[in-house]
Amino acid sequence: MENVRTRFAPSPTGYMHIGNLRTCLYEYLIARVNDGTFVLRIEDTDQERYVEGAMDAVFNTLALTGIGFDEGPGKEGAYGPYIQSQRRNLYKEYAVKLVESGHAYYCFCTKERLDSLKTGDSQLGTSFNYDRHCRNLSKEEIEANLKAGVPYVIRQKMPVDGTTTFSDLVYGDITVENKTLDDQVLLKSDGLPTYNFANVVDDHLMKITHVVRGNEYLSSTPKYNKLYEAFGWEIPTYIHLPPIMKDAHQKLSKRNGDASFLDLVDKGYLVEAILNYIALLGWSPGGSEEFFTLAELEKAFTLDGLSKSPAIFDIEKLKWMNGEYIRRMSPKAFLEAAKPWLTEGLGEELAADEAVLTKIAGLVQPRTVILSDIPERISFFGNLPDYDTVLFCHKKMKTDEENSLVALKELLRFFQNYKGVWASNDLYGEICGLAGTIEMKNSQLLWPLRTALSGRDVSPGGATELAEILGQTETIRRIEIGIDMLGG
Repeated sequence: MENVRTRFAPSPTGYMHIGNLRTCLYEYLIARVNDGTFVLRIEDTDQERYVEGAMDAVFNTLALTGIGFDEGPGKEGAYGPYIQSQRRNLYKEYAVKLVESGHAYYCFCTKERLDSLKTGDSQLGTSFNYDRHCRNLSKEEIEANLKAGVPYVIRQKMPVDGTTTFSDLVYGDITVENKTLDDQVLLKSDGLPTYNFANVVDDHLMKITHVVRGNEYLSSTPKYNKLYEAFGWEIPTYIHLPPIMKDAHQKLSKRNGDASFLDLVDKGYLVEAILNYIALLGWSPGGSEEFFTLAELEKAFTLDGLSKSPAIFDIEKLKWMNGEYIRRMSPKAFLEAAKPWLTEGLGEELAADEAVLTKIAGLVQPRTVILSDIPERISFFGNLPDYDTVLFCHKKMKTDEENSLVALKELLRFFQNYKGVWASNDLYGEICGLAGTIEMKNSQLLWPLRTALSGRDVSPGGATELAEILGQTETIRRIEIGIDMLGG
């Protein structure tokens, strides 16, 4: 088999959305499973849409995910440079070759003329197609315009009759009528290539064998193939991916408020979980296993597992998968990942106590789905919130405000005189013993205690786990607050 070479070629025009990352991941995996080469190429020829910092976002995303490229900016190989604006001088040479071979032509139409054509097509309800006004200019007219310095673009000369068929690994053979193909611009008046032209030239020069992209490019593929044929170049293997949908009718889109990869990371999703989930959006591993590390994907990925059906981005499924990843982490790894969120919830002073931080991390890990849930759930450790005494009432625990007041008074005396080991298991055993002595159910002591210590209807951990972390003095103080609130 030939040396497989794939490329991820983002344009620095914004954030890295989920579809971009899926394309990147699949390109990477195709290279890895075939012992091939994965190339990163920055396609920045559209300077008007260039967004400051977008290139950094690409590098940051690849670094975070562990998707390493073999050739690219900063990792120069034999086919660089890998930033298109640094290659601008070579595209004109290839565009002129097409003119000379009769596969392209100079177009001198003004912006005003083209705008009037676009307006006309818009009024007719049709998409804009150039009317080929300059396609049959005489050699003398062309030379006169060039000599006079008239601005021009170079357009591809498309066949107007017959059909063009191309093959796609996902969608099979596709045939289009040539009369539908626009004479697209290859080289703009500023000397920079269009995306469609630079893409083909660079893929050939970089010896790219497999091109992965969204299925919105299916309609452009015949134009690409006509360029390959005009140059006599080998056409790569095409792999067009179905869209990632928000629901049955809407594509996933930042414009609609949908999260990008970095947005999801900022919201507390684990990089490994996001990458795992994205891998399954359009690819089936062929078995029941859903959890794959990147290293495992590098061995398991197969092209025949790709689907032509749109994939639904189900945020609830991602949450579930993220929660599973969190529960599978070692306590040490979870503490490291959760530390910023723990610190946000506890405050710098309390979070500085490594023993406290470790204990709280142990409580929240099995109950956490998204890391960003942590701060609000643990903030009561630092500051007891205002709460309503109705929280003391729990039908299942058989508690109400009256017996909760009794329970807290008993617990206050118990903790004020407690000399034993201040640890959850010891405290739990002693409190259960106290419950038997005063003829109350365990829950009738533990529920009011948990409520007084947290001020919440739900807390990470039971009453004695919270008491162990808060310490004896703070536990007593919070019980006293609860007694006051209950009118004691």
